[in-house]
Amino acid sequence: MALLKGVSMGFSCNSNHNNAQMSVGGFGNEHGFLNMKCDRKWGCIGLLVCEKQQETTHLVDDGKSSMAPPVGSCGSGSGAYAKESKIIKLPKPLTAAAITPFKDGSDVRVAYRGVAGAHSEAAALKAYPKCETVPCDEFESAFKAVELWIVDKAVLPIENSVGGSIHRNYDLLLRHRLHIVGEVQLAVNHCLLGLPGVRIEELKRVLSHPLAFSQCEMTLNMYGLARVTADDTAGAAQIVASQDIKDTGAVASARAAELYGLDILASNIQDNPDNITRFIILSRDPLIPGTHTPHKTSIVFSLKEGPGVLFKALAVFALREINLTKIESRPQLTRPLRVVDDSNNGSARYFDYLFYIDFEASMAETRAQYALRHLQEFSRFVRVLGSYPMDLST
Repeated sequence: MALLKGVSMGFSCNSNHNNAQMSVGGFGNEHGFLNMKCDRKWGCIGLLVCEKQQETTHLVDDGKSSMAPPVGSCGSGSGAYAKESKIIKLPKPLTAAAITPFKDGSDVRVAYRGVAGAHSEAAALKAYPKCETVPCDEFESAFKAVELWIVDKAVLPIENSVGGSIHRNYDLLLRHRLHIVGEVQLAVNHCLLGLPGVRIEELKRVLSHPLAFSQCEMTLNMYGLARVTADDTAGAAQIVASQDIKDTGAVASARAAELYGLDILASNIQDNPDNITRFIILSRDPLIPGTHTPHKTSIVFSLKEGPGVLFKALAVFALREINLTKIESRPQLTRPLRVVDDSNNGSARYFDYLFYIDFEASMAETRAQYALRHLQEFSRFVRVLGSYPMDLST
């Protein structure tokens, strides 16, 4: 399994040799959201090491040789040759080729939610055409599969042009320590499937995911079909085929029809022809951002209490002409209510929210670094979820 091992980042070590602090692209870490322990289970960013003392010969001016401790020795001493030196072994910097080692997806395993024929699988194959896809029963299972090194990447939906945001995945992004390393925009075309030889007039009900139903309401109402929910679209097609249900159809992809031997009774039945789902690609290791292609950065933060604080937070991007492409608020699950002092009525209780933002800039750009440094003045915490190339295709 080929993995990205190196991370090009800055480091600073304290004197007790226990902790290393990381900063990306010069961006500070006043709130500790980028702090990492050196003894982390799955890898260490930089290790403070002391080489064993060994005798070396140094020639002095009088032609005699004298023994001096080598550079990097752990012992303390006096004189020009006895200075204490701390050596940090850093990973080898990544090259442009190492950043994207799986250009066609060969030798990479990608997790997705659903079964074969799901739209998520199509997104994974679009990102890595020759990858090995690994189906998962739940979104969180895909997160855990990456964390446990069962797969290399996960491709999961984050928003749809019709149905909106996938809130579950926003919550999981904060719960898990994975990094967004890319995005995939996929045009979703729904088809009405049935058993071979069955006509639409013979169908009484249709099986699919609730989101697919919401995107095909006009067509389903026209045919007067009752709706039965399923875990995913491809799973619905699998049930119809395996149970040989003649009066039941499925709303799924054309690939699902091919895989499960069903007929396409009607294609492109979605109400809106521009039905786009955006997927994110998750990895254990962050992608080193560049500036040679358009990049997008995803962050999450919570704000301090105060009037106009959200306006101030968003202004840090406007002041630097950084375009925001997405803003999403989610309740802070660990602390859903915030108690503040109200001069009129004593203590007041408000819902406490997290804010997820996508903006068009790379963390390699100084304007993005300065914007996040400025944002810290109004925030309780800030976390960079990823900085990655934008998908300009559909």
